[in-house]
Amino acid sequence: MILFSSDLELVIKNSITMNKLIIDVASENIFLMIITSNDIYNIKKENTKLNYEKLILIINDFLKSKKLNLKDISKIYLNRGPGSFAGIRISLSIVKAINLVKKIDYYCYSFEDFKGEKNIKYENIPNLCEKFKIEKNLINPVYSG
Repeated sequence: MILFSSDLELVIKNSITMNKLIIDVASENIFLMIITSNDIYNIKKENTKLNYEKLILIINDFLKSKKLNLKDISKIYLNRGPGSFAGIRISLSIVKAINLVKKIDYYCYSFEDFKGEKNIKYENIPNLCEKFKIEKNLINPVYSG
């Protein structure tokens, strides 16, 4: 089989980008991570009511800073708790809205889902969700008492 440059360009244009966004507002800080095929980026923001209210702006600014936007994200991973009631509810609402508008699948995980795993790193969350069969597009929040 012979591939011509036009065929190769078509293959590259049609390749699926697997950029993943991890959102965690259940912990001490708002934590965002982007995993691309080449790099891993992350930011932390203070967990405040104001930051919860502008979470979608924080996400968009973070994506823009890496020359990405929501259409470039293939999957979203969201910490469903336990943690801050307000932070979890707002982040769940935002992710559900993104799913409805952009058709991006999301996975709601809890670190408690990964029983037996030690030293869990955020960049391993997508693999752990697959390993522990976390269902996509299922919301099951866990709030702190």
